[in-house]
Amino acid sequence: MAKRLFLIGMLSALAAAAVWAGDVAQFVNLGFSDDSRYFMFSQFGVQEKSSAPYAELYVVDVPANAFTSQGIRKVTYTKSIEPGNSGQGALFNLIEDALGLKKQFRIDHLLTGRLLYLLVDGGKATDTIEFRDFLASNTYTVNLMQNVTQKGTEVSSTFHIALSIKGKGDSTRSLDIGSPNLSRSGVKSYHVKMIVLAPDGKSLIFVIQKEEQDTRGVNIRYMVETVRIN
Repeated sequence: MAKRLFLIGMLSALAAAAVWAGDVAQFVNLGFSDDSRYFMFSQFGVQEKSSAPYAELYVVDVPANAFTSQGIRKVTYTKSIEPGNSGQGALFNLIEDALGLKKQFRIDHLLTGRLLYLLVDGGKATDTIEFRDFLASNTYTVNLMQNVTQKGTEVSSTFHIALSIKGKGDSTRSLDIGSPNLSRSGVKSYHVKMIVLAPDGKSLIFVIQKEEQDTRGVNIRYMVETVRIN
């Protein structure tokens, strides 16, 4: 019986791997500056083709919804690592190398904001999300609108977010987030992975999960969009 269960488990794992032939990056919230103006995040993983670890680090100007000058750092190692290794060592090395950025933008790794929404691993992603922040007495409705263009084996897509915030007294504000005319080559779909309220309560950080198509399958990467709400 135990052998049978083991075989079933192995077949299930192989089937899942066949469906998802690519690598999945892990998102890391590295914190805000003391005035919540800047936000630092990273993603890391292991390339599926080469087993090489990689890491990327970004600093975002939250009110501007844009990367800061020289606020992008990336590293990919040529040496492959053993199976089961998450590649987090690449992230640790990159954080050490980016210590100057942390000091320049006064990033505090303890100031990670307040998590308002999270798409758990294995959860079903939807383009419409509604939730309530009971502490601020706000109800949020998020509509992620995306358009995918397929030409042969080439794919590109655009997206933006329509945000509605219903506050006290049924007052409602509508905000448009992102760049609906910016086409991203190789991206086949977008999902909202998490939404974070900045420590000062004046901005939202939308963590967007991207499915990027390549010749071997689909890779998962992340980006962020920010918006001032107060």
